[in-house]
Amino acid sequence: MNQFLALYKELLKKHGRPQGQWGLWCQRPKTKHDREEVIIGAILTQNTNWQNVNKAMGNLERAKKCSLKLILALALPKLAALIRPSGFYKTKAKYLQGVAKYVLENGGAGKLMKQEPLELRAELLRLKGVGPETADSILLYGLDSPVFVIDEYTRRLVKGRRIASNLNYEYLRKLFETNLPKRFELYQDLHALIVEEGKDRKLVIRN
Repeated sequence: MNQFLALYKELLKKHGRPQGQWGLWCQRPKTKHDREEVIIGAILTQNTNWQNVNKAMGNLERAKKCSLKLILALALPKLAALIRPSGFYKTKAKYLQGVAKYVLENGGAGKLMKQEPLELRAELLRLKGVGPETADSILLYGLDSPVFVIDEYTRRLVKGRRIASNLNYEYLRKLFETNLPKRFELYQDLHALIVEEGKDRKLVIRN
């Protein structure tokens, strides 16, 4: 067993299957609505925390606007007001509508899932406001593509455990993907567990 699979087994034993905030993102199977909710969340979570994302998602749900089609039909100021708790809400409203337009014009999440992941990744990265972490979150959690997500928690863990000294996004993504079976279920759970581990360690330090 290599150190990446050993890490997965270690974190799974410590934390169990991802729960709480990861309940939807690691849910299998997902409905069309679930996938759209994850895609929306992937934009809203930029530069903020889950609590603020949940508040913004709650606003969309109460307004009955929590779908890509309804978000695209909203006037930008109205959408921005609904997602205000997520921060940078005027910018994120534009990004959300851009992503919604792309997904809908290309047949929806179900059709995009049939596309070759790296080709789709390249297309997502061309969208305004979609960087590697956001694109890979959409691919992995929204479209069940075996593309590993690298975030700050992953970088800290890799550095702290001396798994790698090169913290470049693409280098680390390929490192995880090369050393793990190409299974989106494994990628989803491991990434979520790395985040949980990172949050745990921060809590311990504070105390």
